[in-house]
Amino acid sequence: QLQLVESGGGLVQPGGSLRLSCTASDFTLDYYNIGWFRQAPGKEREGVSCISGYTDDTFYPDSAKGRFTISRDSAKNTVSLLMNNLKPEDTAVYYCGSAGRCSFISSDFASWGQGTQVTVSS
Repeated sequence: QLQLVESGGGLVQPGGSLRLSCTASDFTLDYYNIGWFRQAPGKEREGVSCISGYTDDTFYPDSAKGRFTISRDSAKNTVSLLMNNLKPEDTAVYYCGSAGRCSFISSDFASWGQGTQVTVSS
């Protein structure tokens, strides 16, 4: 029911950076657990970060390696994912979703945006 929209994807060279944004027009995101996942062709959807509602606790899998940072801007009703030192293996469609709790299990997330393409190539 929550309608999410991702933006900020594009083409970037290895080592470059991108900032992705996730927003909702109908509800404030302050009280939602928001996760970023990615999916490349032929691969499972993989969680790369999550930020909890209310407390803004952040979580990252080992694959993030400290390169990714998730944050919430309440004034803009936006959850952002800053990706630094991008690698070709980061190429995927990136989605934001909401869940009852932060996790890296895609089935825990009840809603998703349409995704934004990130391509890392020289």
